Amino acid sequence: MTTYAMPRAGRSAPARQRLIHQCLLGVFGLTSLYAGSALAAATINFGEDKSITVGLGFRAAFTSAADSAPNGKSRSSDFDIYSTRLYTSASLNKYIKGTLNIEGNDGAESSFGGAKLGEQFRVYDAIAQFEFRPEFNIWAGRMLTPSDRSNLNGPYYLGTWLYPGLTARYPGQVAGRDTGVTVWGKLLDKRLVYSAGAFEGHNNVQGASSQDDNLLYAGRLQYDFWEADLVPAYYTASTFYGKEVLSVGLAGQYQKNGVGSAGAQGDYLGYNLDVLMEKNIGIGYLNLEGAVYKFDSDGKSDVSAALLPSTPSATANVGGIQQGKAYLAGAALLFPQQVGWGRLQPYIRYQKFDADSTSGDGVTSFNVAASDSKQYDYGINYVIDGHNARISATYTKNEFTAAQDIDKFTLGLQLQF
Repeated sequence: MTTYAMPRAGRSAPARQRLIHQCLLGVFGLTSLYAGSALAAATINFGEDKSITVGLGFRAAFTSAADSAPNGKSRSSDFDIYSTRLYTSASLNKYIKGTLNIEGNDGAESSFGGAKLGEQFRVYDAIAQFEFRPEFNIWAGRMLTPSDRSNLNGPYYLGTWLYPGLTARYPGQVAGRDTGVTVWGKLLDKRLVYSAGAFEGHNNVQGASSQDDNLLYAGRLQYDFWEADLVPAYYTASTFYGKEVLSVGLAGQYQKNGVGSAGAQGDYLGYNLDVLMEKNIGIGYLNLEGAVYKFDSDGKSDVSAALLPSTPSATANVGGIQQGKAYLAGAALLFPQQVGWGRLQPYIRYQKFDADSTSGDGVTSFNVAASDSKQYDYGINYVIDGHNARISATYTKNEFTAAQDIDKFTLGLQLQF
């Protein structure tokens, strides 16, 4: 995600007028994208319990940021494709199923971290699914690892526009995913959701901490107190647009020698507690979300993927782990009144990451100096069809202890068919 410099002085009246003008242009531009994107998902049945389904996900945004135009002084005016995703799933019989999801990898949410590699696509999910009963299932392949609610939401099932990358920091091969095996199920009237698995893991390359090829182990327990079984498998969402939800989750990941370099290895341990509540309070559905995280690198600073030329930094699960604590808190209110096609849902979200100082080997060490950061998001969703059709406007401000503050305005459109 591109970041922008924040002006130190207040905006003048002409500057505010230019910002309003740019935002209006963004609305018209995104509306035209919506009008021309009406594709329908399709399910083809081949007989009893045999079928294939194809769908499409799309996220695009207009961004206006201070001092980010090519001249370095004016506000930027940028359209960007955040995500283009092709969903496919198939059923061979009642118990054997499969998923293949492909993502356009040149957008703002690309797993390539901003590396511009041209118009390409990449496999996000490739899962062989053996689903025996609600209480016990086995998935094998590339998939979302058991982790925090935000990662299991993905960008499409958040309650906000921007993914909370400041706090949701579990490692993965591609966008929170890794290759391995997950066992999951739903117990106690489907209120207790468990998932646990073993995966390829982090830094499993020559010169990094896990060159002896250690696996990463991940698990999550979630209990849904009110409504249950609202999402498939062990996935999650951060808003259900009018459901009574109280959900608590605990997740953790561990890998021996999972962080650092070959000369300065550290065991990796990450864990978090997350809570979600959504309830009708009369004037609308109040949504509250919170999470706390701890990431422990055993006191070692991680390698930088850029220093390992045999491992492309845009694709490998190498580097980037920073020791510290993180906090997330958010609130939203979905009004019941229909406004045109949809309903309004204003929201706020706060993120904070407190970094710990770590030591390295002096050669490939990375993030040696601690850098604390905060992010504030103030926005409103225009909810047309839940997570399938939504327009979001967000003002974002970042504050850093070791860098200049940044801010931007984003107007995003999300569609799923």
